[in-house]
Amino acid sequence: MPRSGSRASRRPPYTVGAALLLLLLTGCAVAGTAPGPGGTAPGPAAVRTGAHAPTGSTGAHAPTGSTGAHAPTGAAGPGAAAARGPAAPTAPREIRMLGQTVRSAIPAESRQALVVTGNSPDSSEATAVLYTRDDPAVGWQPAAGPWPAHNALYGWTDEHRVNDLRTPIGVYGLTAAGGLLEAPDTELPYVQSPAFTVSGEGFDGESLEGSFDYVIAIDYNRVPGASPLDPTRPLGEERGGGIWLHVDHGGPTQGCISLPAERMEELLRILDPAKLPVIVMGDGAALAR
Repeated sequence: MPRSGSRASRRPPYTVGAALLLLLLTGCAVAGTAPGPGGTAPGPAAVRTGAHAPTGSTGAHAPTGSTGAHAPTGAAGPGAAAARGPAAPTAPREIRMLGQTVRSAIPAESRQALVVTGNSPDSSEATAVLYTRDDPAVGWQPAAGPWPAHNALYGWTDEHRVNDLRTPIGVYGLTAAGGLLEAPDTELPYVQSPAFTVSGEGFDGESLEGSFDYVIAIDYNRVPGASPLDPTRPLGEERGGGIWLHVDHGGPTQGCISLPAERMEELLRILDPAKLPVIVMGDGAALAR
């Protein structure tokens, strides 16, 4: 949603209803909707200019340079295709906006990747697209999205710190979920708990109620597979934690990624732990590395 006023005039970070969440969520605060660019349209079909295009012919059936009545210019003999040899194999499709460094960070065994691309290094608006790689020989294919998303108030960072109001750039696993509401049909481990209750207002004065109805833990500075509520911080408390995917509330987050509620439900149904899903997130320039 549009935001009014400068960042300096915004309200202070919102408060959470449960004391446990205050300890956990140094980076989590839900957010709203951002316009998502569509896919790339296919280019125009190639125009053939070869055989059977009689440019400049001097007779009804005699193309320029022909040596016989019906021999078109440049016609190839029956052995030409064999002489060229077999066609080169097609390389597996890559996710086009990702640079080599980022691509190499995606585990070879991963078959699902949610790519969240920020509008700019300092923007809180982003776009999410889910890709799948069911056939490694074919490569990555878009499976869902684009969806509008929000990230942290001040954008992105390569080295997240407590209360910096930036979302960590990188490739992280998606190994556990939870929420205030009962689990939808999901294969991810799911913890339903009243500890996901949240209240207060976001940076733009929007209500935060329902923000944690569904969450998916992002494996930044946490134990993979543990509950999203687990407070363990392997990198230390100063590096923050509690970075989640959660329901969007219409404004920037403190560090999390937020998606519309229906998209969170869809994502929970699609993600499969057996396919080692990951999230690839950052601004466009960072993802192009």
